[in-house]
Amino acid sequence: MKKILPLLALLAGLALAGRSFLTPPSTGAFDLVGFSRLPVLANGRIKPLDTVARSSLLQFQGRQRVSTPEISEPLVASPAEWLLDVTFRPEKADTYPTFAVDHPELLALIGKNEDAIRINYRDPAKKILAIVGFLPSAHRRFAFNELKPHFQALDEQAKLAGQVESALRTPFQRGLLQLYTNLIDYQRLRYAFVAPGREDFLGELLRFQDQLAAGVAAVRAKQAGQAADETAVAAMTAMGERFMAMSEAGNLLTIPSETGEPAGWRTTGAALLAAFQRGGVDPHALAYAGLARAWRGQDHTRFNTLLSLFQADLDKRYGPQMAKSSAEARFNSAEPFYTSMSLYAFAFLIAIASWLVWPASLGRAAFYLIIIAWLLSTAGIGARMWLESRPPVTNLYSSALFIGWGAVALCVVLEYLYRNAIGSVTAGVVGFGTLLVAHHLSLGGDTLEMMRAVLDSNFWLGTHVVTVTIGYSATFLAGFLALLYVIRGVFTRSLDAVTADALARMVYGIVCFATLFSFVGTVLGGIWADQSWGRFWGWDPKENGALIIVLWNALILHARWGGLIKQRGLMGLAIFGNIVTSWSWFGTNMLGVGLHSYGFTDAAFVALSGFVLSQLAFIALANLPLAKWRSFQRG
Repeated sequence: MKKILPLLALLAGLALAGRSFLTPPSTGAFDLVGFSRLPVLANGRIKPLDTVARSSLLQFQGRQRVSTPEISEPLVASPAEWLLDVTFRPEKADTYPTFAVDHPELLALIGKNEDAIRINYRDPAKKILAIVGFLPSAHRRFAFNELKPHFQALDEQAKLAGQVESALRTPFQRGLLQLYTNLIDYQRLRYAFVAPGREDFLGELLRFQDQLAAGVAAVRAKQAGQAADETAVAAMTAMGERFMAMSEAGNLLTIPSETGEPAGWRTTGAALLAAFQRGGVDPHALAYAGLARAWRGQDHTRFNTLLSLFQADLDKRYGPQMAKSSAEARFNSAEPFYTSMSLYAFAFLIAIASWLVWPASLGRAAFYLIIIAWLLSTAGIGARMWLESRPPVTNLYSSALFIGWGAVALCVVLEYLYRNAIGSVTAGVVGFGTLLVAHHLSLGGDTLEMMRAVLDSNFWLGTHVVTVTIGYSATFLAGFLALLYVIRGVFTRSLDAVTADALARMVYGIVCFATLFSFVGTVLGGIWADQSWGRFWGWDPKENGALIIVLWNALILHARWGGLIKQRGLMGLAIFGNIVTSWSWFGTNMLGVGLHSYGFTDAAFVALSGFVLSQLAFIALANLPLAKWRSFQRG
């Protein structure tokens, strides 16, 4: 059994990773996968509707699944089906629990008290699971129809909150403005393809097209003061107003330009308004109206046939854009980073078990899983780079991915050299933790966002940003290795002299590596700042944070070289490096000042504060007298 465990772990890991690359089947009779791959332009880039649906759901409710706790099955099969209902059957989508509301004052504002949000499970087993916390005991997501009666109150409070400076807003005001923004964005989605509230928009467009020439002539005649068909004028005016409302409310550019390039894409409403000049309705607008009719009538044969013809036409005219849109939708459904999280968690548990039994077999099994998870993350980061045509780090989300990726890569090297499962345990913790951070950062919406103009430089993104982020990775890794030293020394008897020496060498080597990359990355950042803003150094909080990392790593090395600290002192200083790095990475972004400030959030502040307090607690443990340590070894 011990001999085949590594092979079984390898095969299981490969099977789990390989499942990510399988083409997802369409659930049900409708070709939801095909619809999800249709391209639109939003926030400056061409993306598939699948990304629009997923990022919208993450923004509105913090997850991609549309469901209610009382029912085990989701209400829709996929984010694409949810988007179809929002745009083509809003009366049904308005009943889905789509909007997350957590703050007590905000719940009271929408008329929800404790009794109203309490979940009453019928199944006794579910009641018990809810009591112990494995199932939710209260509703925290609500439907558009539930919020609709309170729109006036929300609007009044949002206007008041909007007058308060962002840094001074209370948690209630921030939650209120987020909900208000979500409701506006949700309603704007309704205008993406068809005019909401119209039972047969395709029929209206076809009649409009038949009557267009005569109607335009009648309007022009009336404008010239001549006799005109008032019925035709009224019909043209009504359609024009409808198209204008779609143009002003819609935020998705659904109609491609002639070349397919970003410049020239239009909303459906703008394309329909152009029909008055061009003398005919845009065929893309007609295609979306046809899909709307088929979806409303639940006619899967007509829907799939029309979608196939529409895709064929788009492929012929906009091949490269369609290929990239399809690839992004495929990447979304693969979810490589979620699979990597699972593999890192399994590898961590197996590596811990290897310290208790079968160290050689279980250690190899954990190592194999770490490598598979790292390769899968590598593939995910590579796919993002291709889709974005950028280096790996462009925003906070991608920085979390890359920090974890770099730290795990160093852990793989350490495990290959030492073969004591320390590298695998640390890789499991760091890999899982950074991907968890990345998941929470993705809740803001699309993570493949366009770059700000001053940051639009692939050279500096590929040099300064990558180099300094590797410095982050290494500093964090040194800190987490030090945490492992303290945990094993204080809470177990497994920290013998050999293991302690190995950990000390690992931390020292990683700190040297971190110092080099942090220093080079900071200098490169100064050169970029000089080119962008006309000064090499401006004492910006982010710049200060980068400098503090360099100085702290240098302090650790000098203290070690000068004999001021030994093993436990080295570990304590390395753990404090986690605080320094987390402050530079996240804390400076929430100050509300400087060129690198991305805004204060309650969740990030609470998480950062908790992390800092935990690291201070471990530093205190590292400084306990040796008599308090369960493992006695050199101090």
